[in-house]
This record gives sequence, structure tokens and C-alpha cells, in this order.
Amino acid sequence: MMSCLQSSWPEPIVRVQALSESGIRAIPERYIKPLSDRPNWPKTSAAVTSKKNSETSPLINIPVIDLQNLFSNDQSLCDKTLSLVSHACREWGFFQIINHGVSPELMKSARKTWREFFSLPLDVKQEYANSPTTYEGYGSRLGVQKGAILDWSDYFFLHYMPRSQRNESKWPQLPPSCRKVIAEYGEETVKLCGRLMEILSINLGLGKEYLQNEFGGGLTLLLPDDDVSGLQVRKCNDWVTVKPVPNAFIVNVGDQIQVLSNAIYKSVEHRVIVNAVKDRVSLALFYNPKSDLLIEPAKHLVTEDRPALYPPMTFDEYRLYIRTNGPCGKAQVESLKSPR
Repeated sequence: MMSCLQSSWPEPIVRVQALSESGIRAIPERYIKPLSDRPNWPKTSAAVTSKKNSETSPLINIPVIDLQNLFSNDQSLCDKTLSLVSHACREWGFFQIINHGVSPELMKSARKTWREFFSLPLDVKQEYANSPTTYEGYGSRLGVQKGAILDWSDYFFLHYMPRSQRNESKWPQLPPSCRKVIAEYGEETVKLCGRLMEILSINLGLGKEYLQNEFGGGLTLLLPDDDVSGLQVRKCNDWVTVKPVPNAFIVNVGDQIQVLSNAIYKSVEHRVIVNAVKDRVSLALFYNPKSDLLIEPAKHLVTEDRPALYPPMTFDEYRLYIRTNGPCGKAQVESLKSPR
């Protein structure tokens, strides 16, 4: 198992939820992003009005793909769905999926359970406080650089797979439904990610099982808050605010998929904006590669006209960079590129 550079946080941990509920009148400097990283509201959150006919059209959204046709007896419908996923991976790096096989009731229960956990008294949550060694548990920062600008959020991180790393004693006992919901939700979303890996593998011409067998992961499956939007995706030079569709998951192509696809698929920069009035609870399943496996462009996708863009590296090496420096946009994956 990978170990981080240090086993303790460089500064005392302050819980964002506690700060927010304390009645402070201004956000502490530690959480204020540079101007270049802040939302550009006119482009991202307002409707677009056509002066020509005074009609208002909704903002552009990431692709929304219905997966039910993948199981259709009509091959043309199946092929069309595969094509939609391929286009989303190449052009957006993000897409929403509906009719994906996970029950809406389980999705609703997962959101409700974790919202109840974060509503518990602070001393109860503190029993699960994490460290940068594994990040597993209740946390409020990523990265161990002293004085770094922090995200305005708290989180709970846990290992679900592989089973050898699963430690159910670190799963919250409260609310009473929490451990049962974690197990059920984890099982269903892991299955879904396996199916998505098959789709991506087929679209790359690598065969249905290639990505899963050779790499084992590289996706993020996000269950967004059903009331408060927050995710923004970079498209060209603009930020697009994602509008979640009911009962949909948001799929994010990870840096490792970009590497193994030799940049055919895109891992796109994204960020989260804060709502000044409401809190937001979302669940992210990181379907990661095997930790000690070399991640490199698939041999079948490397040609004389398209040489390998990235040298081999293990996921542990990649993860250590993130855990040390915190989220850095696309700085990490861009730094991996081979000199040309």
C-alpha cells in the first residue's frame, strides 16, 4: 500500500461546516481562490437570451446519455449509444447517464444517509477524523502543503474495493442505516463502473474486457446533489455549469483513461462552486486503477503517426502527487507528457 510523505496534517484542522454555522461574516482568507480560479457568472449561471427573437434558451449542458438501448435487440440503437459515449469521452470528458441500472430509491437513500451523517454533532464525526496517510475517514483538506489555499468543504473518504483494503470499522455507525447503505450502494455502483469500462474499451477498439483486465479503472462516478448545482466543467475557454438530470449519474473520464487512451479520451478540468445559501452533498466513487500497475498508452493505440504521449507510471506515484500537493487542475496529467 502506498504511504504518504507525512502522517499528520501540517496545521490544525478546522471543519468548514463548523465555520459556516458559527455566524462568521466573511470567508477566511485560507479559502479564497485567486481571481483567475473564480466563477465567471455571466458565462456560467445565467440563461442566454437571444436579442433577435427575445427567446430564452437554456445553457449548454454536458451530454446526457440513455444507456437502456445498450441492451436493445436493435443493433443500430446499441451502436448509436456507443457512439454518443465515444463522442462525450473525446469532446467533453464528462457526461450524464440515465437508465443505468442503479435504482432511484438506492440513490435517494445514499444521499439522505450521508446528509444525515454530516448533520450529526461535530464530536460524533470527529471520531472518524482522518490523516494524510490514507485519507480514509472524516476530512476537511487535501494536500499537506502548509499555508495552501483550501476548499470550502468537508468530506468522508473510505475504501470499498479491493476487499483487502476495506475496513468496515471506519464506516460510520450513525445514522443506523449508514453501513448497510454504503455496502448496497458500493456494490451497485462498482458494477455500473465495470459496465462503463467495457463500453469505453469497445469504443477504443481494444475489446470488451481490455481496460478492465489491464488497468482496472480510471473513472469517477458522481451522484450530485438533487437540489443544489455546483459542478463546473471547462469547455474550450469557458466554464459550463452542469445541470443534473433526475436519477442520473455524472461520469468523469479520469487522468489515467486519458493516458492509456493516448489522449484520444479527454480528462477535463473541473471545479466546484459554492452556493451562498444552501449546502450541497454529493457522492463520488473513484473507480481507480490497480495501485502498483504501470499506466501507459495501450500498445494498440500507439502508431508511427500517433506516438506514445506519456511514459509509464504507477497509479501509486500519481496518487502520491495529488495527496501531497492537493488538486492542481490538469497540472499533473500535463506534467506526465513525454518530451517531444
